[in-house]
Amino acid sequence: MAKCLSSICAVNHVVRNNNFLSGIIAVPARRALEREKIDSLEKLSDYSEEEIMNLHGFGRNTMERLKNHMEEHQVSFKN
Repeated sequence: MAKCLSSICAVNHVVRNNNFLSGIIAVPARRALEREKIDSLEKLSDYSEEEIMNLHGFGRNTMERLKNHMEEHQVSFKN
Protein backbone atom coordinates (compact mmCIF):
# COMPACT_ATOMS: atom_id res chain seq x y z
CA MET A 1 0.00 0.00 0.00
CA ALA A 2 1.11 3.52 -0.74
CA LYS A 3 1.71 5.88 2.11
CA CYS A 4 -0.07 9.18 2.34
CA LEU A 5 2.25 11.98 1.26
CA SER A 6 0.32 14.76 2.94
CA SER A 7 2.67 14.93 5.91
CA ILE A 8 5.69 15.17 3.59
CA CYS A 9 4.01 17.87 1.52
CA ALA A 10 3.09 19.83 4.63
CA VAL A 11 6.71 19.83 5.79
CA ASN A 12 8.17 20.78 2.41
CA HIS A 13 5.55 23.32 1.39
CA VAL A 14 6.65 26.91 1.93
CA VAL A 15 3.89 29.50 2.12
CA ARG A 16 4.87 32.92 0.85
CA ASN A 17 2.96 35.99 1.90
CA ASN A 18 4.15 38.05 -1.04
CA ASN A 19 1.05 39.69 -2.49
CA PHE A 20 3.00 42.00 -4.80
CA LEU A 21 1.03 42.19 -8.08
CA SER A 22 -1.40 39.51 -6.92
CA GLY A 23 -4.44 39.63 -9.17
CA ILE A 24 -2.50 41.64 -11.77
CA ILE A 25 -0.16 39.04 -13.24
CA ALA A 26 -0.03 35.24 -13.07
CA VAL A 27 1.86 33.27 -10.45
CA PRO A 28 4.78 32.17 -12.71
CA ALA A 29 5.56 35.80 -13.54
CA ARG A 30 5.26 36.83 -9.88
CA ARG A 31 7.65 34.02 -8.92
CA ALA A 32 10.13 35.22 -11.56
CA LEU A 33 10.04 38.71 -10.04
CA GLU A 34 10.43 37.20 -6.58
CA ARG A 35 13.55 35.30 -7.70
CA GLU A 36 15.01 38.62 -8.87
CA LYS A 37 14.05 40.17 -5.50
CA ILE A 38 11.64 42.59 -7.20
CA ASP A 39 8.91 43.19 -4.65
CA SER A 40 7.82 46.76 -5.38
CA LEU A 41 7.03 48.99 -8.32
CA GLU A 42 10.02 51.11 -7.35
CA LYS A 43 12.38 48.15 -7.79
CA LEU A 44 10.59 47.16 -10.99
CA SER A 45 11.26 50.62 -12.45
CA ASP A 46 15.01 49.90 -12.20
CA TYR A 47 14.63 47.35 -15.01
CA SER A 48 13.94 47.75 -18.71
CA GLU A 49 10.91 46.19 -20.34
CA GLU A 50 13.24 43.90 -22.29
CA GLU A 51 14.94 42.64 -19.11
CA ILE A 52 11.59 41.74 -17.56
CA MET A 53 10.34 40.11 -20.77
CA ASN A 54 13.35 37.77 -20.63
CA LEU A 55 12.16 36.33 -17.32
CA HIS A 56 10.28 33.04 -17.32
CA GLY A 57 6.53 33.55 -17.14
CA PHE A 58 6.42 36.84 -19.02
CA GLY A 59 4.72 37.18 -22.36
CA ARG A 60 2.90 39.93 -24.23
CA ASN A 61 -0.32 39.61 -22.22
CA THR A 62 1.46 39.66 -18.87
CA MET A 63 3.59 42.60 -19.93
CA GLU A 64 0.52 44.58 -21.06
CA ARG A 65 -1.18 43.95 -17.72
CA LEU A 66 1.98 44.96 -15.88
CA LYS A 67 2.49 48.14 -17.92
CA ASN A 68 -1.14 49.17 -17.39
CA HIS A 69 -0.76 48.66 -13.64
CA MET A 70 2.49 50.63 -13.61
CA GLU A 71 0.91 53.46 -15.61
CA GLU A 72 -1.96 53.67 -13.11
CA HIS A 73 0.66 54.17 -10.38
CA GLN A 74 2.73 56.62 -12.48
CA VAL A 75 5.73 54.28 -12.70
CA SER A 76 7.57 53.20 -15.84
CA PHE A 77 10.41 50.95 -16.91
CA LYS A 78 13.88 52.42 -17.34
CA ASN A 79 14.88 53.30 -20.90
